[in-house]
Amino acid sequence: MEPMIDTPVRLRNVERDDLPRLYEFNLDPDANQLAATIARRADVFHARWERTLADPNVVAKAILVGHSLAGSVVCFPQDGLDQVGYWLGKEFWGKGVASRALELLLKQVPSRPLYARVATSNRASLRVLQKCGFVVERVQVSPATERYLECEEALLVLR
Repeated sequence: MEPMIDTPVRLRNVERDDLPRLYEFNLDPDANQLAATIARRADVFHARWERTLADPNVVAKAILVGHSLAGSVVCFPQDGLDQVGYWLGKEFWGKGVASRALELLLKQVPSRPLYARVATSNRASLRVLQKCGFVVERVQVSPATERYLECEEALLVLR
């Protein structure tokens, strides 16, 4: 296990200037394998983020470690549930960055319950969510979509 990061983790609103770097993170094959996702094409990625940034019901934060953009953490409505998600650049994995970023987001988003979905094979992401108080509500096989591979997925809730 890598050492925990000693540089403070901060959140700020995602800016359009962040999108090229976030797009690079989206392309990482190891990240996509862990998350059971399919990397978005550039046009789809940018269109999705434009909708996200324009939606007043979405809280989209850039994760900063020092002055470096480490990823994003988001709270968004989907299927009638308020859900959270995050994506980190690989160089920030295993250092406590995702846990700290999610903790910071949860302080900014008072609504509960909040939900998260994660491939059960993604042990690190399950651990991040559980450290932040999420509990597994159910496990199911989720079908493949244009974004997601078919996988066993846990639905977690924070009440």
